[in-house]
Amino acid sequence: MMSRTLLVLSLMLAGGYAAPAMAEVLIMPNGRPEAARLPEQPHRGMTMRQVLKRFGQPMERLAPVDHPPITRWVYAHYTVYFEDHYVIHTVVHPGAHLTP
Repeated sequence: MMSRTLLVLSLMLAGGYAAPAMAEVLIMPNGRPEAARLPEQPHRGMTMRQVLKRFGQPMERLAPVDHPPITRWVYAHYTVYFEDHYVIHTVVHPGAHLTP
């Protein structure tokens, strides 16, 4: 019975059922890793009002999810994540012009 379980598990892993690896894009000038950023993008701690004033209306506003509420605003080159009304993270979309 144990060998059958191991066989099934091995086949599942070999068949692509393993969790995909996740990675963050890094720029490595001079061999030092740095997070990829745009020349201008919202930064952690900004309020929703500050983001609107500085970057304008997003292309899409996604409804808050969970508690505390996490809200996403989608712009052309990045997506901004808010917890309550504060930026917690900005994710640069693939293909955006990055700087170190």
